[in-house]
Amino acid sequence: MSRGFVKEDDLEHAGTDVPERSISTHPNYVTVNGYALLEKQANELELQRKALSANKEDQQAQQQLAIVNRDLRYVAARLENSLITRPDRASKQVLFGAKVTVEDEEGDSHTYEIVGEDEADIKACKVSWTSPLSKALIGQKLGESVVWARPAGNTVLEITALKYE
Repeated sequence: MSRGFVKEDDLEHAGTDVPERSISTHPNYVTVNGYALLEKQANELELQRKALSANKEDQQAQQQLAIVNRDLRYVAARLENSLITRPDRASKQVLFGAKVTVEDEEGDSHTYEIVGEDEADIKACKVSWTSPLSKALIGQKLGESVVWARPAGNTVLEITALKYE
C-alpha cells in the first residue's frame, strides 16, 4: 500500500485498539468472596496501568496498556453493578452461594459451589449461577433428584448435602 494512503497517526496507534469485553446481560450476583476477588483484580490492573503508562515510547507497552485499560473498564463495570448476595444459611433449598454435593448415576459424588459469573472456576468446582448445572439445582431440596441437561447427554443427580458458609 502506498504511504500516501496511510495517516501517521494510524501507524502510531496500530495495535492499541482492542475490542471491549462483553458484559453479561444477567444481573451481576456475587458472593462476598467474589466481590473481594473483583476488587483485587481492579487493584492489580491499576498497578499494571501505572507501570505501563511510564513507558510511553515502547510500542509493546502501549499495546499491553490498551489491554489493561480495557480490562480495567470491564472490572469497574462489574464492580459497579455487583449485587452482593448472602444466602439464608438455614435454607433447605439450593440457593446462590450454596455448596451442593450431588451423587451422579454412577454413584460418584461431586461438590459444587454456586457463584457469580466472574467467580466461576470449574477447576475449583465453582459454577456460575447461570450455568445449566446451577439452573437444575437452584430451588431444589436435599434428597431430591434433578436432571442436568448437558451436551454429552442428560444425567440424573441426587442432592446429598447442602451447605452455606
